[in-house]
Amino acid sequence: MTFLPPLSDLSLRSQVAQMVVVRASGYLYDRQIQYPAWEPPQNTLKHWIKDWGVGGVILLGGSAVEVAERCQQLQSWATIPLLLAADIEEGVGQRFSGATQFPPPAALGAIAKKNPQRAVELARAMGAHTAAEALAIGLNWVLAPVVDVNNNPANPVINVRAFGEEPDIVSALATAFIQGARTHPVLTTAKHFPGHGDTATDSHLELPVMPHDRDRLQAIEWPPFIAAIAAGVDAVMSAHVHLPALDAERPATLSPPILTGILRQQMGFRGLIVTDALVMGAIANAYGTAEAAVKAVEAGADILLMPSDPPAAIEAVVAAVESGRIPSERIQAAVARIQAAKDRLQPLALQLDYFQTTPAVEVATTIAQESLERAGPALPAVTSGVNCLIVDDALQASFLSRTSPALTLPPTWGFSQRLVVDQQTPLTMIEALPKAPTLVQVFSRGNPFRGKAGLSAPAIATLEQLQTQNQLAGLVVYGSPYAYQEITQWLHPKVPRVFSYGHYSIAQGLALAYLLKVS
Repeated sequence: MTFLPPLSDLSLRSQVAQMVVVRASGYLYDRQIQYPAWEPPQNTLKHWIKDWGVGGVILLGGSAVEVAERCQQLQSWATIPLLLAADIEEGVGQRFSGATQFPPPAALGAIAKKNPQRAVELARAMGAHTAAEALAIGLNWVLAPVVDVNNNPANPVINVRAFGEEPDIVSALATAFIQGARTHPVLTTAKHFPGHGDTATDSHLELPVMPHDRDRLQAIEWPPFIAAIAAGVDAVMSAHVHLPALDAERPATLSPPILTGILRQQMGFRGLIVTDALVMGAIANAYGTAEAAVKAVEAGADILLMPSDPPAAIEAVVAAVESGRIPSERIQAAVARIQAAKDRLQPLALQLDYFQTTPAVEVATTIAQESLERAGPALPAVTSGVNCLIVDDALQASFLSRTSPALTLPPTWGFSQRLVVDQQTPLTMIEALPKAPTLVQVFSRGNPFRGKAGLSAPAIATLEQLQTQNQLAGLVVYGSPYAYQEITQWLHPKVPRVFSYGHYSIAQGLALAYLLKVS
């Protein structure tokens, strides 16, 4: 089905606008907008789609039902059907409530170390269910999988979003995910080229520098991208990283030698090259909206994701073409690839009754269950214990609600008092912890904009204080295997402990039940 009219029927500005994907809230009303710096009000969004003709929208927030209505609304404003995208690396439920959330991809990597074929089967099922649920609510572009090789435990950006630390495991699982997703008419995306796994700087805040030479990149970072391309991935997203060995001056997103020379020509990728979000500090701080957009197109990008000022980005690229800085053929090639991608899609056909079935939930539960780690004796019975929850930010802990197992189960085992510790907790308060047996549940994973991975000072102080006072009755760590490894290096061997890659309700219930078992 052809979504775009012939190129000859589109003005230069209309062609360039098709290369822009803007950010929007998944909620329907302006008063619900969570990130006003990035998510425009309704009238502005409608203007960008209806009058400027942008090519797509990336959505965040809202329930599955709300997003279904939102997708209908957005498509109704567009003359040319939109690409509707979301970062759903952990299933549609990662971003939109009511849909299925999967454990992070690293859970599949853990399973692969024990049973590679089983992990491949689960990765393929995860890809298929993610694509099916995306289509059910109107999304047609899955911004997944992450194919970075996360070989730096201090990585605050990639971390458990990657399938693992070994290129062969990442390649096999990424391939399976893509194959599963491509059984449905949605687009898939391998990210972040040429590799973001071995960084310790958050590219949302500043530009990471990777010192590796081409031989190292060919051995570690690039095999999963080559495998994804062979599997038919529709798009490859650039990384906001600087690799001086490949381009002495420019970050990868703005580098012709990297995007065109290596990805397009050397690796033979024929699909869409999409930038990572251009509002991220690694790019925005140094280049601004207009110059970043122009340089990204010069480098070989077909899609400009989330420029801070979409009309300004469009006008800057148009001006660059009119001045001769960018050949018109570069725009025509990008739009032709966009047309080819949109031709794979189908008209909007919502299927909300899909969520009445549970096959995706069953796969997510299986992945969570089979990736659990357990050590030590069973959790002891207590009469008046403390349930201590350690989180990055208590006000942003969306994985905790009144009915979350992390809150409801411990009181049934005698841990009736509740204590919450986050990065804002003064260390002096930790010195006065209640003198009672304490179950500690740590929720920790690399998070964009936090700037670093690993445990916070209050988290470390809490655990050390409890162990020193012989109060640590049991431990559950959700999210980061690196945080779990850091803790267990000095944890007393007789302390019952469980690690779960997932942190949402299903994973909490499985981990806590597992804590009661004897290893």
